Amino acid sequence: MSAKPSQVLGRLSEVVGRLPPESTQQAVGYPSLFLLVALGSLVPVVPTGAVVSSAAVVAFHQTSPVALLFVFLVASFAAFLGDVTLYWLGQRGVGSKNGSRWLAVLRERSAPDRLEQAQRKLDEHGVTVLVLSRLVPAGRIPVMLACLLARMPLRAFVRGDVPACLAWAATYQLIGILGGSLFDEPWKGVVVAVTLAVVISVAPTVWRRVRRAARPGSSGSSGQQA
Repeated sequence: MSAKPSQVLGRLSEVVGRLPPESTQQAVGYPSLFLLVALGSLVPVVPTGAVVSSAAVVAFHQTSPVALLFVFLVASFAAFLGDVTLYWLGQRGVGSKNGSRWLAVLRERSAPDRLEQAQRKLDEHGVTVLVLSRLVPAGRIPVMLACLLARMPLRAFVRGDVPACLAWAATYQLIGILGGSLFDEPWKGVVVAVTLAVVISVAPTVWRRVRRAARPGSSGSSGQQA
């Protein structure tokens, strides 16, 4: 027998109602947030935006006046640390004759057209392009690779990455606050925040694929190049 949706929601609500006290949530939540965001920045497979939005929803419903501030600080610092570590590892690959596994990963995750666009924007705007790259889904890796190929010093990358990580954390935290303000129960706000974050992350990629498929003669031109 399958449970009705109302029964499932009721049970989930009961589980959320039995969550540990706020002190326990914070003791577990902040380190988890830091690890997930840092890992997602270093290995770009974890949806870090959704993680930050979910943490913001939980913090929004807590009584602590600094809960949201802590989420912002932890998320932005973790993103910054992951970015700098990944850039440092990529620099080692650029300076080595044989490259490195991390540099190869960055190349694999950067489409040639996105990399060319990132290089052009880097030439025009300098390190300020890092801020936009953090806010545009799938824009961080091509810009980081463009910085590596341009032999940008780590210090210059850090100067551009600090405001980029702050703006990124603030944006996804606002998404979480929006989701949390719509419902009294935290789990409902988490669902809304995660959905919004995933849609924002996936929509540009889907749109590019649709436009690419809709271009007249796209299949024919690819066949001639093969």
